[in-house]
Amino acid sequence: MPVITIDDISFEIKTPKFNFDFLHDYGKVFTVFDKNDSGNISFGVDNNGKKFFIKVGGVQTLYMDENHKIESVISSLIYAADIYKTLRHQSLINLIDNKEIQNGYILVFDWINGECMNEHWTYDKIPKYTHEKSAFYRYIRLEQKYLIKSINEIFEFHQFIASKNYVAIDFYDGSVMYDFVSNKTTICDIDFYSKSPYINNMGRLWGSSRFMSPEEFTKGSIIDEITNVYTMGATAFVFLGGEKDRSFSKWRAGKNLYEVALKAVEPDRKDRYKSINDFIQDWNEALILDGAII
Repeated sequence: MPVITIDDISFEIKTPKFNFDFLHDYGKVFTVFDKNDSGNISFGVDNNGKKFFIKVGGVQTLYMDENHKIESVISSLIYAADIYKTLRHQSLINLIDNKEIQNGYILVFDWINGECMNEHWTYDKIPKYTHEKSAFYRYIRLEQKYLIKSINEIFEFHQFIASKNYVAIDFYDGSVMYDFVSNKTTICDIDFYSKSPYINNMGRLWGSSRFMSPEEFTKGSIIDEITNVYTMGATAFVFLGGEKDRSFSKWRAGKNLYEVALKAVEPDRKDRYKSINDFIQDWNEALILDGAII
């Protein structure tokens, strides 16, 4: 495989030739993220202290899923640019540029000083659930007031997108970044979010099964705000409980919060909360009942 070196950062790709000169329009490359199966390759770039995160489509990456095509990767980034613009929010990574490049397309974001909650590219050396250097390990062990505050910000962002008539697709812990110094939470990687309702024409949609409702596995199903109620309940179980094991024995918060999260992940849509607003209202009441510090 061709080995590319840019500003002392080396990586492999399958594409025989690709012109990465455009990166120097933004500064000096200091890191690369090349182990995603999405078909994108991303870079951290520094311009005299101002840093950017640049996502690039158009390269046959080493870890690219064989079902992905270059053309579809590029079209997905073009689509995603509109999503980031439409859903601008204080909790969302900030898109500052998007444009065509030779044989590809790029999204340019402000750099986030945070760590991803699903750093899969490190798990051969830093196991996610057991290693003290794992961001996820440290995140779920935060002081409760900081962890609950962060989870609430995730809920509030999805309350916001619901108000815009959008639905989250492929949200998972890899979409959450946390800065352990400033205690700031940032949502990223919302490339597949869509107008609501969205019809599942695939069967199993994109995403992690830990966060996915039954309708996200069923072709022809409606994906809407009630689906995202499930996603938010599942998020609570990932960060406060046993992920797919939703028994109370695995839950690390109060009983009232547990009951709210459990209702949100009811398999039958009609048994869930009817909106993110209703879910958050009961969640906030449960915080008070449980005496949680936020």
